[in-house]
Amino acid sequence: MVLDAQDKEVGIRYGVGFGKRPDMLQYPNDVLECAKNGATSFHTSEERWSNPLQIHSEMKPGDMEDLRIGWDLVIDIDCKFVAYTILAADLVIKAIKHHGVSAVSCKFSGGSGFHIGIPFEAFPEKVYEKDTRLWFPDGPRAVAEYISSLINEPLGKLMLADGGVEGVMKKSGLTFNEVVKKGKFDPLAVIGIDTLLISSRHLCRMAYSFNEKSGLVSVPVNPDKVLEFRKEIAVAKNVRVSKFKFLDRVNCKPGEAKHLLVQSFDFHEKLQRAKEEKEKSKVVREYEELTEAIPEQFFPNCIKKILAGLVDGKKRAVFILINFLISVGWSYDAIEERLNQWNKVNREPLREVIYKGQLRYHKTKQKKVLPPNCGNLLYYKELGVKCDDSCCNRFKNPVGYAKAQTRFLQKTGKKKKKDAKPSKEKAEKEPAEPSKESTK
Repeated sequence: MVLDAQDKEVGIRYGVGFGKRPDMLQYPNDVLECAKNGATSFHTSEERWSNPLQIHSEMKPGDMEDLRIGWDLVIDIDCKFVAYTILAADLVIKAIKHHGVSAVSCKFSGGSGFHIGIPFEAFPEKVYEKDTRLWFPDGPRAVAEYISSLINEPLGKLMLADGGVEGVMKKSGLTFNEVVKKGKFDPLAVIGIDTLLISSRHLCRMAYSFNEKSGLVSVPVNPDKVLEFRKEIAVAKNVRVSKFKFLDRVNCKPGEAKHLLVQSFDFHEKLQRAKEEKEKSKVVREYEELTEAIPEQFFPNCIKKILAGLVDGKKRAVFILINFLISVGWSYDAIEERLNQWNKVNREPLREVIYKGQLRYHKTKQKKVLPPNCGNLLYYKELGVKCDDSCCNRFKNPVGYAKAQTRFLQKTGKKKKKDAKPSKEKAEKEPAEPSKESTK
């Protein structure tokens, strides 16, 4: 456990809550003393630091990058039905080994899932002329996304082999619409490989730690024999120190995971490009022509949150903002000025060439395209700006909300104007009030 905790932030759990963060394990006696004080599990970061104790919650991303010396890849596979996670874990390991990576390890999480790991030493020093240590969390997320796409089809066939879709629904407790998407069974709707968990300072349960909910122990597993795993070996009285180590750095071949990382980045780039093209192809629904730009006070909360400044996802935010502002009647000059203001409130501003380049592209095309719909999780939810359901359930797109607000105000404004000045017909029927002059 001490070897696994080297250069890592450690979180120590005492029953229902964690102790101080950040913490470290430097000596075997540290583990013993924590256990005597009631520690039930130990958790480590995926990132590796020059000095974990210097980390704090107010650090800027740039300062964290200076402190980060690397990261281990940990793919978290989880499902309530352990038989399915066993199938998924075996396929993930085989997919990784197919890319020439021998330093792949595996452990049971202690609950119903598995962690698949590759130590940082297996990755090259640089990828695309950028230090690999700086490719966090984008690097691990890209690998997890790529591997998920590779195992999707074979995993689906294995899961359907025992009882079809009805069998999966019965075992997982999910409905038909939850497991079948666009007329096709989706195994990853049942088994979670969540790339959002790969984030800065996210902690992963260490081997030989208890899972407080299940009472089982997280134990290393022979990566070649995952299909033979049985929960009984994770019962405390049956646990033995395994010859297999999770994230074994010593027996790792330096740089052997380069091909896997490059392939993952290429796949992610193609996927992003396809999604962006799909979004751009959505023509704006024909509303009545706007006579003037909609002011910010009528924008939905998701857009207001973006304009308040972001830490991550700023490039995606630019795509949202430009399409939104064009769709609600803003001029290109006004959009550029607002983007300049927005960029200054971001914790780490974007280079101007990025958002001005996108704006020039839109100006050249002269084509209105809606921003991504409210239900697009890749954008609003992942950026942490999604509106509550009371708003998103009523409108498919942020533009619809803004235009609905202005239409409502226009109607109420007309009503007030009508009440203030009665029609000619009404005035003829009703005698006018006598003026002050006539009463004299």
